[in-house]
Amino acid sequence: MLKRKRITSDQAFEALDVYGKIPIRFLDVELEQSLRIADELGIYAYDAYILRCAQRYRSPLVSLDRNLIACAKNMGIQVKEVC
Repeated sequence: MLKRKRITSDQAFEALDVYGKIPIRFLDVELEQSLRIADELGIYAYDAYILRCAQRYRSPLVSLDRNLIACAKNMGIQVKEVC
């Protein structure tokens, strides 16, 4: 995002500060199911892992990745749009 001049370095550091305040809980997600999703949708395994996590825990997806958002919507996963 910095390289493409989509945000300034001040904005990046502000985002990092906000991110640091997000409570994070580590959860198990089935890797086998994630690989099935990756294969079915033709996406990277790490993207499929995120989709499976949102699906399993009924959590909305927050992303700037348009393809990931489209996949989530097609899977019936709620998406929080980021502008």
